[in-house]
Amino acid sequence: MDSATRRERALSDVPSVDIWSPDDGVRRVLFVVAHPDDVDFGTAGTVAAFTKSGLEVTYCIVTSGEAGGSDRTVSRSAMAALRQREQRAAAAEVGVTDVRFLGHPDGRLQPTIELRRDISRVIRQVKPERVVTQSPERRWDFMFASHPDHLAAGEATACAVYPDARNPFAHPELLDEEGLEPWSVHELWIAIGPEPNMAVDTTSTMDRKVAALLCHQSQIGDTGDITEWVTARGRASGTAAGLPVGSTAELFRATRIP
Repeated sequence: MDSATRRERALSDVPSVDIWSPDDGVRRVLFVVAHPDDVDFGTAGTVAAFTKSGLEVTYCIVTSGEAGGSDRTVSRSAMAALRQREQRAAAAEVGVTDVRFLGHPDGRLQPTIELRRDISRVIRQVKPERVVTQSPERRWDFMFASHPDHLAAGEATACAVYPDARNPFAHPELLDEEGLEPWSVHELWIAIGPEPNMAVDTTSTMDRKVAALLCHQSQIGDTGDITEWVTARGRASGTAAGLPVGSTAELFRATRIP
């Protein structure tokens, strides 16, 4: 059984999901991911749908992706700089101008107190109503989504959302030294994880997702089949969400936090 068939079978078991509406009252969203290009492979169609509807979107990229690519003649510092440029260009394709890099080590990420603090800092600065991040749970049916850095970024972000960012006594230097007041995030969306319950219709933004992905030339190399691959995944998710035939979607596990 090929990977596409396995994914379609897994998605066929997805329970009924809600379809995101731009009228839900959320105006600011923070996306936190491990590497440059993670947000584009996973959720760029959603990002484009959000910005198209007038939402303010910020990217927090935990590493600079210096361990990516296969060209050994490129220094790791040069790769990091290149990947930051690629990510900023990709962000522009989906309407995002606020892109922040935390500079944690690519390939060695752990959900440390320091990482939780750094993500909490961004949450307090941006003040998002919704945070979207990667799943901290391993997907045995889709291992590419379960890079150890993805798992670490997801776990650290969940901890930053609750309880760290809202607790004045967590990471006290953020308040005492930087003047960053606590901020309570009321929605946490987990991308490409188990048990999705929210879908974003990306049919009208799939072209922007592809355009964003094409900015990551250092990672994707030959792009001949990228459109077909991304569209097939999106249509499988659209079917799982109960959208009309031919529609595309991205799926999330959405949790409301009082």
